[in-house]
Amino acid sequence: MAEAADFPGTSPSPARRWLRRTAALLAGAPLLAGTLQLSAEPTAHAATPSAPADATGSKTVDVSLNKLTPNAPTDGDTLTVSGTVTNEGKQPVTGAEVGLRLGPVLNGRSQIDAAAKRTGYRPGADGTEVGGKYVKKFSKLAPGIRQDFSISVPVKALDLGADGVYQLGVALSGRTAAQPWSQVLGFERTFLPWQSGAADTKTKTTYLWPLISTAHLTAETGSDEQQTPVFTDDALGKELAPGGRLEQMLSLGRQLDVTWVIDPDLLASVDRMTRNYRVQTADGKGTTAGKNQAVAKEWLNELEQTVKDDKGKKVVALPFADPDLASLAHNGKAVAGSLGQLKDATDAGTKAVESILHVKPQSDFAWPVDGALDPSIVDVSTSAGAHSVIARSDSLRESEALPYTPNAARPIGGGTTAVVADARLSTAFQGDMTGAESSTLAVQEFLAQSLMVTLQDPDKQRSIVVAPQRMPSASQAQAMAKALTALSDNRWSQSQDLSAAAKAKPDSSATTQVPSARSYPASLRKQELPKSAFESIQGTRNKLKRFQTILSEPDRVITPFGRAIDREMSTSWRGRPAEAARFRQGVGSYLTTLVRQVGLIDKSDAKLSGRSATIPVTVQNNLVQGVDHLVLRLTSENPTRLKIGGKAYSEQEVKVSGGHAQSVKFTTTANANGPVPVYAQLYTEDGQPYGKAVHFDVNVTEITLTVMLVIAGGVLLLVLAGFRMYTQRKRAARQQAEEGPEEGPEDGPDGESGTEPGEDDPEQPSDPTPDTAPESTDPSDTGERVDR
Repeated sequence: MAEAADFPGTSPSPARRWLRRTAALLAGAPLLAGTLQLSAEPTAHAATPSAPADATGSKTVDVSLNKLTPNAPTDGDTLTVSGTVTNEGKQPVTGAEVGLRLGPVLNGRSQIDAAAKRTGYRPGADGTEVGGKYVKKFSKLAPGIRQDFSISVPVKALDLGADGVYQLGVALSGRTAAQPWSQVLGFERTFLPWQSGAADTKTKTTYLWPLISTAHLTAETGSDEQQTPVFTDDALGKELAPGGRLEQMLSLGRQLDVTWVIDPDLLASVDRMTRNYRVQTADGKGTTAGKNQAVAKEWLNELEQTVKDDKGKKVVALPFADPDLASLAHNGKAVAGSLGQLKDATDAGTKAVESILHVKPQSDFAWPVDGALDPSIVDVSTSAGAHSVIARSDSLRESEALPYTPNAARPIGGGTTAVVADARLSTAFQGDMTGAESSTLAVQEFLAQSLMVTLQDPDKQRSIVVAPQRMPSASQAQAMAKALTALSDNRWSQSQDLSAAAKAKPDSSATTQVPSARSYPASLRKQELPKSAFESIQGTRNKLKRFQTILSEPDRVITPFGRAIDREMSTSWRGRPAEAARFRQGVGSYLTTLVRQVGLIDKSDAKLSGRSATIPVTVQNNLVQGVDHLVLRLTSENPTRLKIGGKAYSEQEVKVSGGHAQSVKFTTTANANGPVPVYAQLYTEDGQPYGKAVHFDVNVTEITLTVMLVIAGGVLLLVLAGFRMYTQRKRAARQQAEEGPEEGPEDGPDGESGTEPGEDDPEQPSDPTPDTAPESTDPSDTGERVDR
């Protein structure tokens, strides 16, 4: 970004310039004398055995600046600089003293960048020593020995001029046997932001404070009424415990005026931890009881109270599980259903924040990784309902002609606003902040850049946004809080929330051009989820849709699996492709396990001894809940020989309670002898196959010519027997008539009592109602005989 070269009123007076130049000349006199001596006696120095050293010049001694207070002093303050010096050479340093060097005022943000990158001492560029009594002396610094120092100097003794950013150096001067003249042997530089009073026009600053973590919850839940959740590990508990990363983010953020940017998945996970939960064992074969309910409750209660105090005005809810928008735009958009999943995640995120924190969050902001944009990322972000996209100034770069940092809000077309975070301020604390020196230097550079934004055009108020890394470490959070605390007295900056920053009037000269896809950083592309990941996610999603249609309580499955699918698209998987693949595989495998709990029991070949019979097929449900809306179809592959229900196949609806099995009976009719292939298949109500089919043969064994002859012979014998009985009774009747009538019961028309032979005989059922054996979940025995 271009800056103005100079600022009105920042140049030192001629008298001061003369004094500084004179002091610099005097300070350099010993060095010049030593240089001349070295030139005059090269042979003597070359012959000195101890001349070579492992560290020379201004890098002989390591100077560590560990503390600077106050970070941005005012009139009447005393500046205290503390740290350590360590002799990294092989020779002792004598006559050593630590002093402060105040450099010239810097005239732009790029000058701060250049000074921060410079290493070692540079005469003429690193200012003049404050000197006098404001030094720390050491008679001797032995090699490898660390010594502490602390220098306190009244601000008035620094003789600071106009408001601005000054370079402040800490230098160790001394002598060695190889170089026996006083010179700077160690140097460290930082920045001193100086503003004597409150600025007339303050810069409005929005600082995003992210509460985001990695995925911890699996799709697995217990079979109890509460559906006890299962976590991949108990690492989240460590983050919430005192001193943990998330505990620090919350306890520090509560004291600052920031905008909370929250991943609702974190809230949902912590909320589940407040009750009973289980944790997967290291081998993944079992679970153990979780033990961090107390810290989860305390953390969640503190967060709820914090956001209630400002009535949720400073809470931004990301889509559930913080989906990777760039990966989705570049690799997932072509996979059907991916954009719909993003919309579901957005809605689920809003509901989670409202139900857990009891505030209504802002949910129309999208935050791509590192604020890097291209047209496809903008399209995907807005497809889920976002109206503002959080970008970064190293993505939407300004024209060189713009001499100041413009407002963060930029209209980029289609009613969408890009909220462009300042790249320098946003990346100030991305390094290792565990050391006191790195933290101190980062804080001072952050404050210097912040003040310089105001000084670029003191009469023009700006609205800027700072979007740090998504998951700051505990030490990074502490450094961030220290910097924001230094701004809290509103000397040149005042806080505002993200919503206000997005509504600020855009600068007419600021860029509104979204970079092309070719401009997207290659380093970020390498970390994206591949297309195969989104195809796997879609496969799991489709399987879940089919599965939920048969359940009597689908919400017990839809919610845990739906949110687990959201986690599969999380930004937190960047740089962890193996872990991401394992998580996707775990979700898909567990869903497959549940789907297979409902299915048909394998069936062996059946024997059909007769023209018709019923064939039972057993459906097993090993789920806790019941299943419904299933159709079982039994199909004959040769309907001319064997019909099912009078046709090629027959269907029956199936409803099975949890933990039970049900036998479904089908009526069959055989027209020929021999085996007939038959298969059973479950279907959902929309006609989609469910589970695997069961194949078996029905062997018709007794419909033969011999059987038919036997049956015909039996009928003939019955007829002959009946005829013989008829003739015998007729003969007996004639004999009785010849002998005369006898008293007795009245005979029928033919002298027979009762009916004619064969008349009104009871009908013999050809297909008696079959009985089914008790239900069994085991496969039927080989050659089982079906019900007749």
